[in-house]
Amino acid sequence: MSTTAPEPVGTLAVALAHANRLLRSNPSLAEAQAREILAVAPNHPGGALTLGLALAQLGRNQDASHALKRAAELDPKSAVAWRALAEQFTILDDASAADAASAQAIRASVNNPRLMDAANALCEGKLAIAERLLRAYLGEAPTDVAAIRMLAEVGARLGRFEDSERLLQRCLELAPGFAAARHNYALVLHRQSKAELAIAQIDLLLAEDPQNASFRLLKAAALARVGEYEAAIAIYKGILSEQPDNARAWLSVGHAHKTAGQTSESVAAYAKCIEIAPNFGEAYWSLANMKTYQFDKKAAAAMQAQLSRRDISPEDRFHLHYALGKVFEDRAEYQRSFKHYSEGARLRRAGLSYNADETSALTRQHTAFFSRAFFAAHAGHGARHADPIFIVGLPRSGSTLLEQILASHSCVEGTMELPDILMLAKEIGGGRARGGAYPEALAGMSAEELRKLGERYIAQTRVQRKTAKPCFIDKMPNNFQHIGLIQLILPNAKIIDARRHPMGVCFSAFKQHFARGQSFSYDLTDLGRYYADYVALMAHFDDVLPGRILRVHYEDVVASPEREVRRMLDYCGLVFEPGCLDFHANPRAVRTASSEQVRQPLYADAVGHWRKYETWLGPLRAALGPTLDSYRDTQPMG
Repeated sequence: MSTTAPEPVGTLAVALAHANRLLRSNPSLAEAQAREILAVAPNHPGGALTLGLALAQLGRNQDASHALKRAAELDPKSAVAWRALAEQFTILDDASAADAASAQAIRASVNNPRLMDAANALCEGKLAIAERLLRAYLGEAPTDVAAIRMLAEVGARLGRFEDSERLLQRCLELAPGFAAARHNYALVLHRQSKAELAIAQIDLLLAEDPQNASFRLLKAAALARVGEYEAAIAIYKGILSEQPDNARAWLSVGHAHKTAGQTSESVAAYAKCIEIAPNFGEAYWSLANMKTYQFDKKAAAAMQAQLSRRDISPEDRFHLHYALGKVFEDRAEYQRSFKHYSEGARLRRAGLSYNADETSALTRQHTAFFSRAFFAAHAGHGARHADPIFIVGLPRSGSTLLEQILASHSCVEGTMELPDILMLAKEIGGGRARGGAYPEALAGMSAEELRKLGERYIAQTRVQRKTAKPCFIDKMPNNFQHIGLIQLILPNAKIIDARRHPMGVCFSAFKQHFARGQSFSYDLTDLGRYYADYVALMAHFDDVLPGRILRVHYEDVVASPEREVRRMLDYCGLVFEPGCLDFHANPRAVRTASSEQVRQPLYADAVGHWRKYETWLGPLRAALGPTLDSYRDTQPMG
């Protein structure tokens, strides 16, 4: 409780009004007043709501989410409670919980009986029913902004972000002051990596509510997405000056410092996060994920103590397992290490819906569709730009090392794992949400349409380019699934396949928790099958596009760096520069898990490291099958 006692009050209503007046000026005192109310009336919805809002103002997001959830349970018709809860879940990076709370907020705010059935369906996750009801209603009332926003929510939940974007755009044309819809719009733009557009919308929100922490955190995240790290860090520091116990903000500023190469600042931020929230598994994992950081015995014991608790979240639990996997790996206690990596992966896999059969089917589909005859018929199509250099492969294949080497050349700019090719494929008709029309939909596109897609890619990625260098790198590993699209829209782009020993790269991915995507990586059998599909697809493109793709083996780079650097530069049409061999001295921001590793000179420790865990990798070896046998094994056996 606050050291300043709340003023004496006569009734709960007066006390609540007093607490609400304090929310902006003195949230600590508002918290104390709300707790006084709840001490007298534990089920008072207004007291729970005010407590949640005060905790949110103080940046105690986890506590705020618990209080707001209680407020919403006590008063399910409180749109304010549900909206505030959705904001807290957004800050906590729990997208599914945020979506669910947002749906409840919409239902709570609906007064039109005709929309109630759609709102109920949305809350129950019956998205097809909600969509049908809303489209029927909007056919009769096309300017009802509440219904338009609800339909946009359905689109976003289905992953149809471009549809959601268009609906929210229309909603705001009709009602420019609809702040909840504008926040949804900014989030949808951000989820599509349209950072500049998202920032413009967030700025409009901040003009009306400049102290809103949710808006400020979203802006900082969007700035980081386009490489404006110092601006993002300034926002995080501003929030932390007001909310020094905001663990999520400490984590975010730690990420920004890490990417910018400010290692000591990053470590300090993560440590502060743990000090504030000792159960915050992601903070421990963030330290482990620096790869070069080593925990002391006290930190390891603290993590194990947290794991023994029953009340921590599944997310905290699997992050702690991954961090402890790294602890015992550094101690060469490989059996204990694997146990933690395996348990972390099991918990993470439980929340995902990845299907290896679908990946195999897509591989067969692309192999059948992208034939030599097809590419011959489309020769000369696409945009003529030669500046992109795509580095593809599996995560943890050494792709960040290749990026850092090339980005150390005076003519090449490194960016990040850009989502633009994946977004174009989805827009054309990829995924179950659009009936799986991709890649077949490409057959019906004209030369002009393909050229425009290439131009769009160049235009959309320009925000990531901070220099006038003639070439830039797109290091999204999953782009290997879209080489056919890249060839059609950007036939002069370079494509480098970063290849690493199957057991080495798969196990390295298995012990890595990825912030998002890479759902195949949390099961050894899924990993082996994914790698085999990747190799099969790349072999197909080698056959139908001979000489188009340069393959670079991680083991060769470690063994003969100058030879491999010269080979890459020759392929890219660039003259050799010695600076490419001193890549570790490049101060550029690096936005992957390997950021600290590529700031060191080459070392061979990672080559063959998987053999320390070979005893437990039987399912991976079995799933790889002939793909493993055919790999050119250049690694030492010891």
